[in-house]
This record gives sequence, C-alpha cells and structure tokens, in this order.
Amino acid sequence: MSLTDAFEAERPRLLNVGYRLTGSVADAEDAVQEAWLRLDRTDGEIANLQAWLTTVVSRLCLDRLTSAAARRETYVGQWLPEPIVTPLEPSSSWVDPLEAVVRDEDNRFAALVVLDALPPDQRVSFVLHDAFGVPFDEIADVLAIEPANARQLASRARKTVADPPAPVLDDEHNDAVGRFLMAMATGDLDAVLATLHPDALVMGDANGTTSTAVNVIHGADKFARFFLGLLRRYGDDTLTSMRPVLVNGQLGVATPGWNGDSPRLSSPARVAAFTVRDGLVWATYDVANPDKLAGVRVPWWPTR
Repeated sequence: MSLTDAFEAERPRLLNVGYRLTGSVADAEDAVQEAWLRLDRTDGEIANLQAWLTTVVSRLCLDRLTSAAARRETYVGQWLPEPIVTPLEPSSSWVDPLEAVVRDEDNRFAALVVLDALPPDQRVSFVLHDAFGVPFDEIADVLAIEPANARQLASRARKTVADPPAPVLDDEHNDAVGRFLMAMATGDLDAVLATLHPDALVMGDANGTTSTAVNVIHGADKFARFFLGLLRRYGDDTLTSMRPVLVNGQLGVATPGWNGDSPRLSSPARVAAFTVRDGLVWATYDVANPDKLAGVRVPWWPTR
C-alpha cells in the first residue's frame, strides 16, 4: 500500500479524533492536513502509522484548544461546538469523510457541548483514552507529562462528564423535534409548551454577529416565549426559510438566512441542533456565528 493510500485509510479516524478533541470542523480538517504534510516529509519507516498520526493530530489539536481557550475570554455570549450538517439523504456518488464522523454517537451535539466544559489537557487525555483507546504513555507524550498525570487528568474529566444527555433512538428524536416545529408554526404558547421538557434550555452562539440567546435560557416557559417572540419579531420567514438537515447525525434545521423588511429584521445563515429527553425537546442550540459553520455540507448553503 502506498503512503497516500495508507494515510487516506486513516483519514476518517483522524478527523474523528480531531473533531472530538476540538469541537471544530475547521481545526480538525487543518490538523489532519498538516499531519499529511508532515508524513510526506518523513524519512524512513514508521513502525506504527496509526499511533504516529494520532499523536501528531492530537498535538496540533492541543495547540488549537489552547488558542480557543484564550479566545473564549473575550467571546460574546455562549461558546458552542461547530456543527456537522449533512443532508437527510447523503449522496451515494461521493462520501464526505465527515459522514463517518457523525455516525459515531459520541459526536452527538450535546455530548460535544459537555466536552467544551473541560480544560484542554483533561479533554485530550479523556477523549484519547476513553473514546479511542490510546494508552496513557502515548497520551503523556502528547501532553509532555508523566503517564500517571495523564491518567489523573482523564479521571477528573470523567467526573465532569459523568452525566451527559444520552442520545435517543432516531425515531424518538425525529418525532419530538417534528412536534416542536409544528407547534411553533401555530404560534400557540400552550402547543409549544406541550412539546418541551420542563427543564428545557436554549443556548445560542453568535459572538455578537447577530441576535441569539446571549445567556442560557432555562425552563420550558422561558424557552417557548423566547422562540415565539422571535417568530413575532421576524415574521413567517423565520420558519419557512428553515430546512430539515442532519446535525451531527440527528434531525435539526438550517437556514441560509432570510431578508426582513429592514436589516434589523434580517438574519444570516444559522443552524439549530436539538437534544431530546423523555420524548420531549430538552435543549436547542442555535449556532449563528459564521466562523463556526465550516462543517455545513449541503448543496444549497451560501458560499462565503
């Protein structure tokens, strides 16, 4: 097998590693591309190509995680992962490597939101060991620490992410999200409330580029009133411009944006992911920062 073929066989796994580590499609793809460039410049045989590539990608992602942590200090509002958006029916003529990433239930959007609460070193140690089975001595090499310290970091991370929302079956997810969207179309508060979990929450991410929930909204009543208020403000285009898509492998919606009667009533492109609990919508995540939409893979999406 040629070096190129060997690398391409590893690409889906490396993208999975990079995305789980950073929550960023752009950073994951950049790290994997840089790993290829470094591999192409190597002299001699690599005893364990998978381990070598995983280490390179992990180190690059650690640098990006550290940089992201610094950017978050001045970020406006909430910080969410970058969604991976694919059509409801993937193309049979060409398979995007990211489609293999979203088939992994560990990459559901809510799970990545939980990972974003971890410091970079804990995230790297936890993800590499628990999700990809990387030994702690190799993780220690990535982090430049002792294996015992890498093990301790993973243990601390495990306690933080001990209770992530468990993904539900696709049929249950689709039914709950569909009922919520249909209730929103009626504009009736009670109808919307009937589709929401009592502990429902809204998280928005725009970094000040457009309107969204700057702070987390907690509770079904506030959740419903927030979205119905947006519907009244922006008009019918708010819903009619939205199209069903898969967001990290589960039903969500995306819009290329809409034009209101004034710039204030217009919106740029955005993506919404959902989490379902007990047959009801428990969370919605509104990603409207254009810098976080590099993972949209639908043909009608506007080019930047």
